[in-house]
Amino acid sequence: MKPAVVDQPWAGLRRHTAARIALGRAGVSVPTRAHLAFQQAHAEARDAVHAPLDVAALLAGLRALGEAPMQVQSQAADRASYLQRPDLGRRLSEASVTALTALPVAETDLAFVLADGLSALALQRQALPLFTALRERLATEGGWTWAPPVVATQARVALGDEVGALLNSRCVVVLIGERPGLSAPDSLGLYFSWAPRPGLVDAQRNCISNIRPEGLPPAAAADKLQALLRQSRTRQLSGVELKDEQDDRALSAAPAALMRLLGG
Repeated sequence: MKPAVVDQPWAGLRRHTAARIALGRAGVSVPTRAHLAFQQAHAEARDAVHAPLDVAALLAGLRALGEAPMQVQSQAADRASYLQRPDLGRRLSEASVTALTALPVAETDLAFVLADGLSALALQRQALPLFTALRERLATEGGWTWAPPVVATQARVALGDEVGALLNSRCVVVLIGERPGLSAPDSLGLYFSWAPRPGLVDAQRNCISNIRPEGLPPAAAADKLQALLRQSRTRQLSGVELKDEQDDRALSAAPAALMRLLGG
């Protein structure tokens, strides 16, 4: 008697990836267990898009680090408006503009914006570990100043450029929840712009994505961002003209390392 579920001979590869591979089959369909797992992942992704950010917990976490965070909101009054009108998520509400304008801050190197984006879950889980790791690296290196961090709700990436301009910062770093995937509802993205101001386009920003323990761990993302920020400050730019050369150096060193391993 044939088994109800026919396994794939390469099913062992599933332990190396969260991708849906080697699911097997039941007749001409996927097995019930794989179908239910897909439905659960889809529900988790939808929930991540609609779940509200626990602003109070995030503000408390930042205060515990010795920061004096502020809260702002975009022009999108609610989640439905945010999802239907991306343009509203790119600009600050009138009240938020007033609050930031009244904040007495001197010119700083960096402004940090912690934004819910399309996954508040991602910001809730990854933002504080990433921000903590980056703060430690900047403090150890020395010579960096930053404005009070800003927690933004119903926010798109471009909102950070307006915040950075109002805070009189040379560079803005936006930590934002990425669009959830079916294997990663809690993936955080990181964008930074030199000389932030409203109207910048994507080509003028740099991005580090998939920040989460199962992807790019927060500590590794902090290392990568620190290296890019050094270049950005030296060259006074960001975007397509600023390249991440860390991976290139690692690749160029690989053949020599392999030869040493082989005794060549």
